This record gives sequence, C-alpha cells and structure tokens, in this order.
Amino acid sequence: MTFGFAPSSTTSLATAAGGTSRHGRLLEPSEWTAAGVPLLRNPREVVSGLHSRHSPVPSTAVIAVLGPEEQLVASASFVQKSVSADGWEYRNALLSRLRRVLPHDLRRRTPVRTAVLMYCREGDERWTEEDGAWMWGLRDACTLHGLRCGAYITLTRGGWQVLGEGRGGRRPSSDSRPEPLGSLTPELAPLTLSTVGGTSEALRRTVAR
Repeated sequence: MTFGFAPSSTTSLATAAGGTSRHGRLLEPSEWTAAGVPLLRNPREVVSGLHSRHSPVPSTAVIAVLGPEEQLVASASFVQKSVSADGWEYRNALLSRLRRVLPHDLRRRTPVRTAVLMYCREGDERWTEEDGAWMWGLRDACTLHGLRCGAYITLTRGGWQVLGEGRGGRRPSSDSRPEPLGSLTPELAPLTLSTVGGTSEALRRTVAR
C-alpha cells in the first residue's frame, strides 16, 4: 500500500525541524493505516449515495454514520473553510454535526455504528496535511460520540479515493452531477440551521427508520 504526498491545499503545517504539525493534530498515512480502520464493503455505493444526497463542492465535508450492514443511518454536510488545517478545529466541526443528527452511543461497550468522512477538495488524490488533520478530527470525534472510526474519502476532479485502501474511481468526482435518488422523503430534505453569527447553514440530514 503506497501513498503519494502533496502540499496541503490550505496552509502548510510543516515545521522546518521535523516536518510534522505544529499542533500535532494530524495523522500521517502510516498512522492511519496502523489504526486498523475497517474496510468498506462497497465504497463506490457509499460514495455515490453521499454524493447524490449532498452534492458536495470543494471545501465540503460529508460525515455519514453507517449501521452494522453498512446501511446509512444519518449524514450531514457542511462547508469548512479554515486558514490552517487543524485537526482540533475539524474534530469540533464534525462532532457538532454528529450531535445534531444522531444520539451518541457512549453507553455501549463496543461501537456498533461506524462514521465515515468524505471530503471534497481541490488538488489530486495524494495525501495532504489537510487530509491528515481531517483524519485526526474524524478519529477523535468518533471516540467522543461512541462510534467506530471508519474510512476517510477524498473527492477531487479526478474522482474519489479511499485513503489507506488504494481503492477509488473516476466517478463521481467534484465536477460531476449527482445521480438522482428519486423523490426525497422528509428525512432526506435539507434542514436549515442558524449559526452563532446569525447566518444560515444548509445541513442535509438523513435518518434511517
């Protein structure tokens, strides 16, 4: 299993001394691989479903929770623009959305649901420090919400890529049109939330009955 490397699409966090995050809140590809993240049985189906539901554009993060049979339990999308790739900031953003769409599973001894993250960004499929920060944020948010940490997926103009697995495809991509899912049920309709600053944020929510 190999990774390519590219400069972060935001501000580089590398230091002159060690080349690691100044905050330490990112995961290197080797750390992510060693974490034993469960493989998706059908990543193309998961990616296509999330792309159709949320129509992500660059800088959009889609957090989804899957049940034991990889069925979609809940999902939310939001645009995250930051001047620096900081896993702490990303963790808080992910945790905030998880709390809005799904009760926590902290009372369970072992997580039964898995959270996966799809991030639409510029650039190619090679790992960046921004990806590392999202990986750190996803892992920490899952721990705090009682979920199992699942796959991290990037969506670029070249297609989608499950980092750490070597699996990907050309469609969907950040430029492609979402495939229709048919008529949306009330559970799939967009939910408008107000942010602290008073602006409106579009959050798409999916809840399986």
